[in-house]
Amino acid sequence: MAMSSNSHKYVLGIDLGTTSIKIVLVDTQSKKVTDSYTLPTKADTSNTVEHAKEQDPERIIDTLNRCIAALPRDKLQNVTKIGVSGQMHGVMFWKARTGCSWGSRDSAHMFWPRETSQLITWQDRRCSSDFLSSLPQPDSHLSVATGFGCATIFWHLKNRPEFLAEFTTAGTIHDYVVAMLCGLDKCLMSTQNAASWGYFNTSSHQWNLDILKDSGFPVRLLPDAVKSGCYAGLTCSEWHGIPSQTPVAAALGDFQCSVYSCMTDRTSAVLNISTSAQLSFAMPDGFKPPATPEPYSPVSYFPYFDGSYLAVAASLNGGNVMATFVEMLSAWMKELGKYDLKWVGYVGDKAAYCYRDLSNRHCLIVSCILRNGCR
Repeated sequence: MAMSSNSHKYVLGIDLGTTSIKIVLVDTQSKKVTDSYTLPTKADTSNTVEHAKEQDPERIIDTLNRCIAALPRDKLQNVTKIGVSGQMHGVMFWKARTGCSWGSRDSAHMFWPRETSQLITWQDRRCSSDFLSSLPQPDSHLSVATGFGCATIFWHLKNRPEFLAEFTTAGTIHDYVVAMLCGLDKCLMSTQNAASWGYFNTSSHQWNLDILKDSGFPVRLLPDAVKSGCYAGLTCSEWHGIPSQTPVAAALGDFQCSVYSCMTDRTSAVLNISTSAQLSFAMPDGFKPPATPEPYSPVSYFPYFDGSYLAVAASLNGGNVMATFVEMLSAWMKELGKYDLKWVGYVGDKAAYCYRDLSNRHCLIVSCILRNGCR
């Protein structure tokens, strides 16, 4: 492959969100974003399991490939590092060594999923309160909730054990992408993502293996935990022009990354409104969270970087409310037979939708949902 004459070097940043994928190229010298692209994944799937919330990895990876392909080829050839973040808590399963296929499509070298499960997202509600109360108490300061990776695996252990037997490893969707890019046989998971799964002690940086084994939990599926900010490996193949052997960092939590991107100093507080919403601030150096969960506390402590913690007050309502509102309006318009609501893209810093007159005589652009607040 002929290398580009572009003398600049770039870092590729990827975020695999609940509703969209965002990518950026950052110039390593100026530290400025030179290119960016965003697309909705439209990956939600129907499911016969009550309260289940799943997404199709094939649609997610297809959207990722389309986003990468939209960036300038000469710049992609000069990418020197790749950083990945994504939606936390969720879990998907795959078979080591056969979790994806590499090949050429549309004049680009890429991978696509093979022998994987659906992504069970953080919005999954199949674990009832009664089910959660039947689980062992974790050795962690964080409670276990429905939608958390370990809780979801416990649910399958009870209700679909044959499903778990099909796979050899598990991780979040962004852990999966890193594992496929690097050709890893074993999933590596940052402490940020591990803590979001439950049954992970952030002080010892270890899974609660004894507790899980005593409950029959398939610990073989657990990823190997690594420090947040370290590298997971090198790309095993050229990818959309990005050279083989490019360093890839272990996937990080989208929440921690959103705070890191705008926290100007340690005394700042950050309000992040995305699919959900969180108000957070950094705890002092040396802070240690409580030894046991405090389920009724309005504040939780999430691992950040370099052994520090963020104090977080979270809400389940955020951009998901706006998305539901838009879907409702679209359904009303179609029922009235007047307008059809179509995704257009971004206008400035806002997501844009088009109310198209069914007579095709005009299209009114309506912008809503801040880009930076859209998972």
